[in-house]
Amino acid sequence: MRRYIFRGLIDGSLSTLGVIIGAQNASVGIIIAAGIGGGIANGLSNILGAFTAEKSEAERKLAEIQKAMVVYPELRKTELYKDMLKSTILSGISDGVSTIVGSVIPVIPFIFSLLFGFDKRQALVWSVVLTIALLFVIGGVIGRVSKGNLLVSGVKMALAGIATAIVCTLIEKWIPT
Repeated sequence: MRRYIFRGLIDGSLSTLGVIIGAQNASVGIIIAAGIGGGIANGLSNILGAFTAEKSEAERKLAEIQKAMVVYPELRKTELYKDMLKSTILSGISDGVSTIVGSVIPVIPFIFSLLFGFDKRQALVWSVVLTIALLFVIGGVIGRVSKGNLLVSGVKMALAGIATAIVCTLIEKWIPT
């Protein structure tokens, strides 16, 4: 389940950062609506995607187990099946909710901009900084969990965020608005 939380946070924050960078010339309200709307849509999509992928994998494993048995009991009525189904549902929810949470991070500076009148360009910079900081922390946690180097893992993840921001900025500059 932890992998779905990490995946969702990364997916939500990076995809929303891309939306924000692409919409940077729009009003702050549109940027917030696009970021949160896109994050919710992405999260709901990830719930469905993770659920379907995990359910099909669980069904495949169950079929393998049933095929290996001499007697063919109805495994769908067992605790094994119920546990697999529960795990599948939790995986989907973890992925989707984490995606939504991750998508809010890049939007926070724009909410502050709207509420307190901060400059939109400063909000964009803070959005990139917060997203990269989140990715660095996630990378560090992944490094710790995998018994790797926390700093190296954090830097690698942060570099992925920086690369995403650069590519999205180049696309935004390249396409006339």
